Formats: sequence, structure tokens, C-alpha cells
Amino acid sequence: MITRDDQDIRTAANLIADRLASPEHAHTWDLAHGWWPQSLANGAVGVALLHIERARTGLAPWKRAHDWLACAAAGGAVGGSDSHLFYGAPALAFALHAASDRPDRYARALETLDTHVAATVRDRLDAAHARIDCGEPPALVEFDAIRGLSGMAALLMRHEAHTDLTQEVAAYLVRLTEPVNGDEELLPGWWSALSPSGTRSPNFPGGHGNNGMAHGIGGPLAALSLATLHGITTPGQNEAIERICSWLDRWQQQGPAGPWWPYWITRKQLRTGDPGSGPSRPSWCYGTAGLARAQQLAALALHDTARQHEAEDALLRAVTVPGQLDRTTDASLCHGFAGLVHLTQLAAGDAMTPDLPQALPHLLQRLVPAGPQALTDSLLAPPQGPADIGLLEGATGIALALHSTQTGTSAATAWNACFLIN
Repeated sequence: MITRDDQDIRTAANLIADRLASPEHAHTWDLAHGWWPQSLANGAVGVALLHIERARTGLAPWKRAHDWLACAAAGGAVGGSDSHLFYGAPALAFALHAASDRPDRYARALETLDTHVAATVRDRLDAAHARIDCGEPPALVEFDAIRGLSGMAALLMRHEAHTDLTQEVAAYLVRLTEPVNGDEELLPGWWSALSPSGTRSPNFPGGHGNNGMAHGIGGPLAALSLATLHGITTPGQNEAIERICSWLDRWQQQGPAGPWWPYWITRKQLRTGDPGSGPSRPSWCYGTAGLARAQQLAALALHDTARQHEAEDALLRAVTVPGQLDRTTDASLCHGFAGLVHLTQLAAGDAMTPDLPQALPHLLQRLVPAGPQALTDSLLAPPQGPADIGLLEGATGIALALHSTQTGTSAATAWNACFLIN
């Protein structure tokens, strides 16, 4: 029996997908992030994922997916140092692999893109190892989930041909977790001399240790754990996972709203043990929800039932206790209710904790509070301000999260693999 809530969810996903049927039409809109065809985060590559997923599950014609992919590929793929999982050749390769529903589809383009991706990854690995050899601290872009090698691992893990290269990335991530000597104390190997924005700042005189999924150590933790679950291992991998988990254990805080983690740790906080005020918004990019899923994956990789139970409890409380949940104020996949819905759904599928599925109806009500049409208009025809078609913060990501509550995620597509959560 289809409930009213189920119908609203399906209708919302359908309305958003139909509004995004044509790249030529969307190109005429005033867009929040401008027109970036090869952006997985904000552009045509991300929108293509929505139509690929819907075509894979028989809900839409393949033509829409092909039109958006053609739009993304027009003019040639951006490669080299400017590219990463969420932009350029790797982003296009991620989407084309998702669209390859038969062996010959996009075969020539994929062969070319995969060659460029492999070369880019090897160049970045060489640079990262050289940086470690010199004793220099990393920039977040070296290792994070969006622009760094953790994100590239998400792409490589989708294809058996890249198993050896994935092992090389895992070996680098293992090395990244090894402690290093700071001026006065031992620092984790991922400690950056920069601020969270990736620049030098007087507010971060000694740099920081970033705990986020998007830009911090949550990405490497998820990448190493998923590699283990894919059967891809390298010496020291379990120990690296445990080192990251020990760091997160050190900074885990307990409050009336449940466990939470500071978004980052400054040098002063490292010395004093003060985590700062919190909890903050429990999102995928930063906060309890993303870190809880990463730690659940780590627990599954290590067969650590105690950690799995704690991670699932942390997520459950983050999405049900007002002290954390009410800090979420938008609908997006990156840092809003769509992300909480999708993380809860994925975690529930692997959970020992039986209560996670019961949190979904309330989260969905928060995501679609005024009905499908109102949600769609707020994203793609807002009365004030530009439209947002994006995967990370806009309509595409929200539609994919809604779609997946009704159909699951196609194993062939695995659109959410780019978030290192599946």
C-alpha cells in the first residue's frame, strides 16, 4: 500500500527530475553556482547521475541521461592538476561508468578517461609521498573526499581494473595516518598547517586537525574502510583505521543531545583538550552523521561490534534528538535533511541497531514539509535568488535521496559512492 507520504516523496523526485529534463533549458536559468558542465557538485555531471539512476530503475528514458552527459563532455574533459572526483575528467568518468549499462556503451571515451585518471592519481601519489619524505604537513586538498586522493579512491574502487592503483592510494592513506613530530608535541599525519578554508589564517596559527567527511580525516577513514570491505588491502591498513578511530575517540564528546565531534581541532585545543562549544549541525560534510557512518564502515571492516553499536547510536541520536537535529536548516544532501535521510537509510541497511529505520518518516517530513511542488519550486524556481541544480547543495542531490528511499540505490550506478558512504 502506497501511503500519502510515499506518494509525496515520489512526486517530489519526479517533479525535480522533469524540471531538469533538458540541459538546454537549465542553461538559461540564473544558477547559484553558475554553469559548470563538468562539475559533479554543481553542474551537468551531477544532474546526469540523477537521470542515470532513474533510467537504471526504469523510471525515466535514457535520453535524458545521455543529453546531460553530452553536455558535460562537450569541449573535452578537464584533466591534470585542475581535476578531481568532483570536477573534470574523474567526475565525467564516474558518471560514464554509472551509465555503462552494456559493455560497449561509452567504451572508447571511458578508456581515454581512465588512462587520464590513472595518470593523475599516480602524479598525486608521487607528490604526496615526496611531501611526506620532506616532513612537510599536507594541504587538505591532498587527501580529502572532494578534491583529494580519498575521493579518487571512491572512483577507483568502482572498477576492478584499478585494484592495484587503489592499493597504492590505500598505502598512501596508511602513511598519512602515521604520527609526526610537531614543534612541541606529536601530531597526527593529516595535521594541516593551513586553516579549514585551505589558506593561512591568523585564527589558525598552528594549523588544525580536520575531522570532517568532506575535507578532513573522515574521508580517509571511510576510504580505507570501504577498500577493506571491497577486499582491497595493503600492509598496515587495519592499524591506520584504528589510529583514525582512536583520534575520533579522543575528541568524541557526550552531551544531552548525544555524542558529537568538533569540526576541527586547533593547536591550542590539542594542548588544552578543550573541544570548543557544540554540538554543531550533524551533516555529511561535517558533523555527527557523516562521522557516524564512517565509523560504522570502519567497524564493519574491523568486525568491531562495540564500535558499530556506538556509531549507530550516535547517528540515531543525531537524527532524532532536537539538540542536534534542529541545527539542520536546509534540504541539501551535503549539509541538510536529504543527507540525513540518505545516511540513515544506508546505515540502517547495515545496522545492528533496530531503531534507525523508524527515524526515516520524521526526517522525510522535515525534508518535504510543504509538499512536493513547494519543495521543487524552492529549489528550481525560488521567488528570490538563483536556482540550485547541484548534487551537493541543490535539487539533484535531494531528488536522488528521495528516489533512493523508494527504490534503493542501483548497485550498477552507486551514485552515492562519490560521498564515500557506500
